[in-house]
Amino acid sequence: MRIHYLALLAFGACGFLFSQPGSAPSPGSDAPDLGYKLAPDWPNPPRNAAGSPGVWNMIQVASVAVGSDGRVLVLHRGAHPILEFDTTGKLLRSWGDGTFSEGKVGAVVPAHRAPGASGYSAVYGAAGCDSCGAHSVRVDPEGNTWLVDAPGQVIYKLNPQGKVILQLGEKGVSGMGPNRFNLPTDIAFAPGGEFYVTDGYGNPRVVKYSHDGKFLLQWGTRGSGPGEFQLPHNVAVDAQGRVYVSDRENRRVEVFDASGKFLSEWPNIGGVSGLWMTKDQHIWTGGVLRDLNGKAIGKLPAEAGGAGGPHGITATASGDVYVALLSGVAQKFVKK
Repeated sequence: MRIHYLALLAFGACGFLFSQPGSAPSPGSDAPDLGYKLAPDWPNPPRNAAGSPGVWNMIQVASVAVGSDGRVLVLHRGAHPILEFDTTGKLLRSWGDGTFSEGKVGAVVPAHRAPGASGYSAVYGAAGCDSCGAHSVRVDPEGNTWLVDAPGQVIYKLNPQGKVILQLGEKGVSGMGPNRFNLPTDIAFAPGGEFYVTDGYGNPRVVKYSHDGKFLLQWGTRGSGPGEFQLPHNVAVDAQGRVYVSDRENRRVEVFDASGKFLSEWPNIGGVSGLWMTKDQHIWTGGVLRDLNGKAIGKLPAEAGGAGGPHGITATASGDVYVALLSGVAQKFVKK
């Protein structure tokens, strides 16, 4: 049984285990096609020593972000975990070695869970892997890059020159205090400069901070009722300051006001990992685009992760969409 348990821990690397009946249509599958196509050769294939094109050896692409200068940051769980490309797919630089923990998040079988406990934990050391802590990359409106190291229990804010100017959490120390996390997952920025952290795999909460990183408030307990979470995996904020949280294992998105008051939920939309608020105030829930009432208005092609959807997603003001797949692929979708 112990071997089976460790195998499950090593399996997921922040993936998820859901049983979905093969005959049931995936949520959002009946949404209209938005007219996107997969951009060929993005990113551009690497060249081997002989000059012929090869393939990227990305290890579980977890997240993707676009900077104000148009550079595309691809976060994966391997050496050189942050790859920067231009919009044409040309590699600009790679960096981040040593930044992320080697811990690996995975599912805990029900027989090993304490009552009311999370369904996820992490394994470290030889059973982990290089940069497996890499979970989310975001770029804020001021051009700073934010990195979420889930099993490392930390979040870093880097200025445009790449210097760490803020660290939330204590590396390697879990908790549930104002500056302690338990496997945090994502971050999003409010119009007033505050930001929210989903915390996450180990803790069932959302934490709100001031612009300079001071703790303001938190909300959430474990469960499936209004304002409760089983796995708050991603977060997005609209122009009015409403907060959207993907409660992945409860297969829904919950909506809150800026003080954490529950407003509504979008049930039965699937185990969504990636969220992204577009400039025109629509929200990508995985590969399905919705209005702010939760109505599906369109979808990406099936290449964008199929029924499970991408682990990470972002979009530019012009409408290009980038997705991160745990299969080790980063993709760009453009309008036909």
